Amino acid sequence: MKNLFLPIIISIGLIGLLASCDNSLESSEADLNNQLDSLSYSFGYLQGGSLFNEGIEEVDKKNYLAGLNTAFQDEESAIDEGAMQELIQAFFAELQTQQMQRQAEEADINIAQGNAFLEENAMNSDVTQTESGLQYRVLEEGTGARPEATDEVEVHYEGSLLSDEVFDSSYERGEPIVFPLNQVIPGWTEGVQLMTGGSKYQFFIPSELAYGNNPPPGSIIPPGATLVFEVELLGIN
Repeated sequence: MKNLFLPIIISIGLIGLLASCDNSLESSEADLNNQLDSLSYSFGYLQGGSLFNEGIEEVDKKNYLAGLNTAFQDEESAIDEGAMQELIQAFFAELQTQQMQRQAEEADINIAQGNAFLEENAMNSDVTQTESGLQYRVLEEGTGARPEATDEVEVHYEGSLLSDEVFDSSYERGEPIVFPLNQVIPGWTEGVQLMTGGSKYQFFIPSELAYGNNPPPGSIIPPGATLVFEVELLGIN
């Protein structure tokens, strides 16, 4: 048997043991008596988790195990390897299309909620809205210079969703960050240039000036989210 599909077999992993097909295989309780037991469990857990994170939540265990046994016994596959590749590629293409559709639908809801929030927030007397739609509130006004887009700045910050759930905070990490001002989201590039050194602002950043429909991978930020940041400008390098 050729090894062309070893990466695919590994990526499919043992998630089949998690899907419903045979009640005798339903238990997730491990029976770890030796190193092989532990290694086998580790393969199943890690690869199953990887596929679950990719959106694959169901595999037919009977056919999964048939394929697994065929590979381990070095027997001829019931499906041509070229056909396997086409099948898997088509599956992931369809999965990606479905994920993008769900993401777009979620983004539409979040954008509508964000626009409603910003419309009401703009009525507060201490909130200023710029031509781009960025809103900000001055919490403390400093006396230093204002940075330009090409400057590198040092800031402390905390970012949260409209639900007040914090998704990132340099305060929690215990140290500020330094970054080029023209290499962050547009709302930051514009907003921090309004600040003087030593000041602290609160920014309300609409989706189109934040991450739009493509939030950072692994972040709790949903697509289309309006974001709230408290930013303290410590210095301009």
